[in-house]
Amino acid sequence: MQVYRELHVITARPTPDDESKAPHLGYGVLPASEACSAGRWLALAQVAIDQTIDMGKLPVVTGGTGLYIKALIEGMADIPDVPDPIRAQAIQLWQEQGEKALLERDPDMAARLKPGDTQRHTRALEVLLATGKSLAYWHELPRAKPYPEAQFSVEFIDPPREELYLRCDVRFTAMLDAGALEEVRALMALNLSPDLPALRAVGVPELIKHLKGEWTLDKAIDKAQQATRNYAKRQLTWFRHQLS
Repeated sequence: MQVYRELHVITARPTPDDESKAPHLGYGVLPASEACSAGRWLALAQVAIDQTIDMGKLPVVTGGTGLYIKALIEGMADIPDVPDPIRAQAIQLWQEQGEKALLERDPDMAARLKPGDTQRHTRALEVLLATGKSLAYWHELPRAKPYPEAQFSVEFIDPPREELYLRCDVRFTAMLDAGALEEVRALMALNLSPDLPALRAVGVPELIKHLKGEWTLDKAIDKAQQATRNYAKRQLTWFRHQLS
């Protein structure tokens, strides 16, 4: 989410003070009107890593989305590009039929996805429509590592759960003080498709409901803090199982 230039505060991107201490690459490089997949991020990350190496510095990749880190270390399935008309068709199918759209066409892949996960359901649909093969098929193919000769040191920060959740709560109120609500209001003014990933960044849906008059600010804060804690819990679970 930190790749989106409109989402500076709500995604807790590095501050100007942070950036003055070390070069930061890959932040705010895409408009919120574009969808950034793991594959797109991997391509952007490789550019940033290569630039860092060219500067004679050690690349340090930070973040909490384990799937992206795993893609960098192990590579990704070489899935053919999906034409825009096919992608639009997949989105329309999801809007019209919901989870049934994938369940009827690819029950195996549907069983692997969480209910209500629009992004992954439409991704599975568009790959199936474009290639005639399940996304599960592509995921099972051998992968080429982006940096086969590199040595990776994975540092997983695992604070006590109570301390982590407290920090999640404090972090969100600090972002509000820094202008998160105004940032989300400006994002709403762009009238973007609700299916875009930027509209699903933690805290964005909750603040949108407040700005639309559906929730009080206190309720939006409570829900956003809960969403942050839930996301942190999923991160912990993923890293413990995938990169242990």
